Amino acid sequence: MSQTPTSILSVDQWVDDVLGNAKFNSPAAHASAYAPSNIALSKYWGKREVNFNLPVTGSVSISLAEHGTKTGLSVVDAPQHDITLNGEEVDASQSFAIKLSQWLDRVLPNNLKLRVDTYNTVPTAAGLASSASGFAALTLATNSLMGWQLPEHKLSALARLGSGSASRSLWHGFVKWQAGEQPNGSDSVAFLLKHQWPQLRVGLLTVSSQKKAVSSREGMARTIATSALYKQWPEQANSDLTVIETAIEAGDFETMAGTAENNAMSMHATMAAAWPPLVYWQPDSLTQMHKVWQLREQGLPLYLTMDAGPNLKLLFEAKHQSDVEVAFPEVQVITPFG
Repeated sequence: MSQTPTSILSVDQWVDDVLGNAKFNSPAAHASAYAPSNIALSKYWGKREVNFNLPVTGSVSISLAEHGTKTGLSVVDAPQHDITLNGEEVDASQSFAIKLSQWLDRVLPNNLKLRVDTYNTVPTAAGLASSASGFAALTLATNSLMGWQLPEHKLSALARLGSGSASRSLWHGFVKWQAGEQPNGSDSVAFLLKHQWPQLRVGLLTVSSQKKAVSSREGMARTIATSALYKQWPEQANSDLTVIETAIEAGDFETMAGTAENNAMSMHATMAAAWPPLVYWQPDSLTQMHKVWQLREQGLPLYLTMDAGPNLKLLFEAKHQSDVEVAFPEVQVITPFG
């Protein structure tokens, strides 16, 4: 559970081993790719190693269809990467540009610079997994631009270097990210689960689209270092993952969704027990949560999950969509298998 440092050089060496001679391929003129955001049903919260972005536990997620990131790449003659986000230039000193540039410099030949045009269809850094879809789309687009032709498990590992959850955003559907055991993260990769669930719906309730004050990376480190409850988290997270994966295979909605909600509440409890307390919820988050619980007491099979942010994700099935839309007129309903 400790965040053991690994030298940056060893990460670079691992990247070179993964790419081999393909790292020095001549780039195409242009490439683009789309990747969906994803919502973890069983969460990972905490890294066992920070430079390789290796999680303490595995996780399983559901993708968000058309809600995600499209990224276009082209080669530029410039001293640094030229980055835009939703049509606006991003200053090279901003953390978003720094992380993206570091990832590109790690995987590209020396002195190759790109123009990166990124468009998010979800709010950025608001707990809706924009970094996951962003680095997944960047990985897929770079794979195309450079002609790497890498297998999916290696693309998943490369995406993970930018954002842990990006390892799960290469696919549409249910995706499992295994924690792995290797110190270089070669086995900490995600893969698509075969089960399809056409009736499953995910509802987005956006309480706030503002950038959160504490990043997930910083929040994980604080929770591990200061929360007395965290020692119980890995065991529960691993158990919940098994229950949820089994429920997905069986098409057991209430077990899957109920376990996902309990998993999210437990994760947020470990955060709240950190010092200083880490609370991503806002007052309206609690109002909406109580509304979900009240509706469920009245017989509506409706559940929620929340990542590191104030926004709710509702879990329900198609036959109850009209009831959910009446109760939450502002909800955005996603059909992951549509």
